Amino acid sequence: MSASPAFAASAPRFGVNYTPRRGWFHSWHDFDPAHAREDLARIAELGLDHVRVFHLWPLLQPNRTLIRTTAVDQLVRLVDLAAEAGLDVLVDGVQGHLSSFDFYPEWTRGWHHRNVFTDPDAVEAQAELLRVLGRALTGRPHLIGLQLGNELNNLVEHNPVSATEVDHYLDTLLAAARDGLTTTGASATAPRHLVTHSAYDAAWYGDDHPFTPEASARKGDLTTVHPWVFSGDCARRYGPRSTEVLHLAEYGVELATAYAEDATRPVWVQETGAPEPHIPAADAPGFARATVLNAAGCAGLWGVTWWCSHDVDRSLADYPELEYTLGLFDSAGRAKPIAAAFAEAVAEVRAAPRPGQRHTALVLDCTPATRSVSGPGGRFFEAWMRLREQGVRPAVVLASRADDATHLAARGITELVRDM
Repeated sequence: MSASPAFAASAPRFGVNYTPRRGWFHSWHDFDPAHAREDLARIAELGLDHVRVFHLWPLLQPNRTLIRTTAVDQLVRLVDLAAEAGLDVLVDGVQGHLSSFDFYPEWTRGWHHRNVFTDPDAVEAQAELLRVLGRALTGRPHLIGLQLGNELNNLVEHNPVSATEVDHYLDTLLAAARDGLTTTGASATAPRHLVTHSAYDAAWYGDDHPFTPEASARKGDLTTVHPWVFSGDCARRYGPRSTEVLHLAEYGVELATAYAEDATRPVWVQETGAPEPHIPAADAPGFARATVLNAAGCAGLWGVTWWCSHDVDRSLADYPELEYTLGLFDSAGRAKPIAAAFAEAVAEVRAAPRPGQRHTALVLDCTPATRSVSGPGGRFFEAWMRLREQGVRPAVVLASRADDATHLAARGITELVRDM
């Protein structure tokens, strides 16, 4: 579905993925509004305008036919607390996967195992959860919208699925989310809430990955990208201060734009961050500043949402080391140097005019089996970065569209680079 003009922000949006300071997402077991209010106030003090929030699937839907009203009410309460702090909210519905941990309800596992992508009853259960969440959230003026879940393609390892089956799964759940958000509570004049989905980087440059670039760039109301510097070993391969690292989010926006059917479809850098040791702490403020400013040079940018608000407390065990250092705030709630750098870059972008279209484009010629050419270490990726280092602001055009004059004109492209 093409994006509604309402989803093309007049100025880029800037926010943070909210990770509760006390207890991480396990805090949903004993949700404390006072703690959430404190966290959200600190986020708002940075001048950010939105948060992305996550409940846990097993707590929301512990049985295939049971959606807990108290858990839904907790989520709605968090959305209202964010609104009180002046923050808009995107809600992720099916978690799913967070920070290297998977959260499956027991009815999908063990003796009751169901493939969450292909089992009809499991898919319908997720659809019903999204409908219920949509009905509970509809009409709240600070609601940005409802996303299917966080990086659902991380669940592929334990739930084999084909690209065709993924398309059906996404279409079913997107329709359910949209149905929930529009069936009750919305006035005829209210803006339509956004409905979308997300995937980690394998969707863009993992050979034969069943979640495809086309699905990311053509399903839902806008495109989300999660350009992480550890994907493809980008930061270790090129260095934390390299062109490849500092322009990775910008590249992700341009790559996503190439796959869209609508030349004006917005792209949301929905996750990016400075994980140690890939980005040393001393380099994190500079990385945050460069990432924001470079991504803001994309005409199609909807916004940037940093991962994440708070470091994971080291009293919690078994996280990958990088998860303990990703916050703008430490686990005691103190703003880190990266928080100031992020806020300053955001203020700078807001004071600047929106960028124009890019007139030079590098032609991407790949198949599903050779998609890795567009990822770190790939021939196309490195060619794009060489152009960027030379001062060119390259767009990306698929080879299948390189001779489509209408498509090129809609994007303002006047020069194609076909061979690097």
